[in-house]
Parts: sequence; structure tokens; C-alpha cells
Amino acid sequence: MKSYKDPSFQDRVGRAAEAKQKAIDALRARPAADPAELAERAVARERKEAAQAEKREAKKAAAEAAGAVEASKAAAAAEAEAEASAPSEADRKAARDARYAARKSRR
Repeated sequence: MKSYKDPSFQDRVGRAAEAKQKAIDALRARPAADPAELAERAVARERKEAAQAEKREAKKAAAEAAGAVEASKAAAAAEAEAEASAPSEADRKAARDARYAARKSRR
């Protein structure tokens, strides 16, 4: 029957060190990156970043334009409401005359 600690701590540490060394050796065995390919990747990355920046700017400009349109609509609505709700001088005079005539007719 196997004991509780069949693979001892030292065995597990040794296997971990072997696995780590094997991974390091595999990384060292990889060929170095080709400078031309690295330059090509950098150019592609710069193009992608430029396209993303252009897209962000276009989206920002569209949002600002929509905000400006929304603001102008709100201003026009507020102006129309102000004109509709605020009676003119002639309207106020007519209402005052009507109240005066109603008061005179009650007496």
C-alpha cells in the first residue's frame, strides 16, 4: 500500500525544477525574430492604431454634431414655449379689460 506521502516533497520539487528547465530550454531553442517581420508588425500596428484613432475622432465629431442639433432643437422648443406662454402686451390689456367689464357688469 502506498503511503500518504509517496512522492516525497523532494521528488515533487525535483520534477518542478525539471519542468521549469525544460520550458526554459524550449524558449532558448526558438529562433530569433526576423527584424523585417518585426518592422512589418510595427507598421501594421501603427496602421491599426491610426485607423482606430480616426474612427474615434469620427465618432466624437458625430456625437458633437448630434449634441449641437439636440441643443438647437431644445433652444427652439424653449423659445417657442416662451412665446406661447408669455402673453403679449395686447393680450394682457384685453384680459384686463375683460376683468374690468365683468366687474362693472356685476354691480
